[in-house]
Parts: sequence; C-alpha cells; structure tokens
Amino acid sequence: MKKIKQPGDNFSLKTKKSEDPLVMQWINTQTNLMDSIRYLIENEIRSNGVRNLQAIIPTERSGLPSSPSFSQASASTIPPAASHETAAAHEPEPADEEEFDDEDIEAWI
Repeated sequence: MKKIKQPGDNFSLKTKKSEDPLVMQWINTQTNLMDSIRYLIENEIRSNGVRNLQAIIPTERSGLPSSPSFSQASASTIPPAASHETAAAHEPEPADEEEFDDEDIEAWI
C-alpha cells in the first residue's frame, strides 16, 4: 500500500538518464526547485482539480520542441503573476536530510 505523504514529509525526484535537455535546463535554471514544482502543482490543481495524472499522461510522448526560442527563454518571459511573489518565496528552503521510501526506490528500478 502506498504511504500517504503528510505536510513536511520529504519525497524524492530522480531524472531519467535519457531526460530531455530542455527539462534538465529548466531544472538547473530554478533557484528553488521545490517551490517551482509546488507552483506547477498548484496551477494543475487550479486548472483541473486533484487527479492522478498517470491516468491521462501518455506513456510515449513526442518530446519537447527543440526550437532555440525555448532554450533561449529569459526571465522576461515569466508571467506577471509570478513577479508578485514575496521575497520569502525566493529564499532557499533549509536542506533536510533526504529520506527515501521503498516506493521511491522501486520507482527508480
């Protein structure tokens, strides 16, 4: 049975060895990766409610466009709503010792 995550619990994220270079660029561009992921989750919930994306995400995806305009995007392309975040949102979260669940490890295999 899947362990229910509680507020404050850690979870791990591992990239694929074949991860799209633009995905890696996006990850490496973030100054606070967890806050960026949280922002994406919040937008997904606002748009579609709480749902299991695995039920709708295709197993095989065509990938991201390799257009230079995507890889050359600058901070000026950030939507205005993002500029209203407080300074506290940009402070890095304290580093907790990373914990791994058995399910996390199984997902890597």
